[in-house]
Amino acid sequence: MDLTAVRTFVAVADSGQFQEAAAVLAVTQQAVSKRIAALERELGVRLFTRTARGAEPTVDGRAFLPYARELLLAAERAAASVGRGRRPLRVDVVGARLAPAALLRGFHEAHPDLALDVVTLFDVDSALTALRSGAVDASFRAVAMPGRPLPRGVEAVRVYDEPLQLLTGPGHVLAGRSSVALAELAGHRIWMPGIVEGTEWAAYYASLAAAFGLTIDSSGPNFSGALQDALAGSATLTTLVSERTALTWPDGHDLRRIPLVDPTPLYPHFLLWSAANPHPALPALRTHLEAARPPRTAARAWTPGWAETVRGVFRP
Repeated sequence: MDLTAVRTFVAVADSGQFQEAAAVLAVTQQAVSKRIAALERELGVRLFTRTARGAEPTVDGRAFLPYARELLLAAERAAASVGRGRRPLRVDVVGARLAPAALLRGFHEAHPDLALDVVTLFDVDSALTALRSGAVDASFRAVAMPGRPLPRGVEAVRVYDEPLQLLTGPGHVLAGRSSVALAELAGHRIWMPGIVEGTEWAAYYASLAAAFGLTIDSSGPNFSGALQDALAGSATLTTLVSERTALTWPDGHDLRRIPLVDPTPLYPHFLLWSAANPHPALPALRTHLEAARPPRTAARAWTPGWAETVRGVFRP
């Protein structure tokens, strides 16, 4: 199987657009299309459905994606096993548009001399498997879900507490507010499609809903742009987004991002790594994250109790 085509497939799946994948891979959009077409011929299935907004993986594409990531990681490990010199620090950031990617970008800008590979794994179980096998050197996660402590030999430090915000359309009753108290969301439908049971983010939002009597609806697939479209035309629908999550929507949607207060819900990002990992860049990454961590504020904040059980050298 052509690994270049597999790498192109993963880039399209992560970005949601052939054009953006081409920019990431530094090739033309035509080259991306040809690679995907060749891979589809080899597999005998359609991997993407073209939409007005870009490209959505088909059912077969979603099934193939985790195995495609494993293929690329296996190829990288094979090359590193015989290559000369220092191999890149390989870090899992969950998603390219989320806060951990921005934190890692800051590290790269501060240390441009250190070779770096960025990967995106699905959930904490995948990340722990990759850490223990040496497929990745570090991972950003929310950890210590109820009844699921970290395995022996895996270290963790809390590196960033990211505030959640409310996202609404212009016609929602809360749309004109400069801030919204968390308790005020009780009774409002909060639609968050795509939450997968058993993941750390599912555990977080379940704890949040239980603590404040919220109704979080995770039904339906999470198509690119569909949630923003639904919010724009609804007077009753809301969703929650992390402060540093990069979102785009058409100008006519006029969506509103509103801070949540009294208390502000914080999503706790931890850095995980194997205590046995000798990579020389790991200490530099931890030192950078410690120095870049924002100071604690006096405002009221909330995180689930299980997030407070993880010990780390610079958690609050």
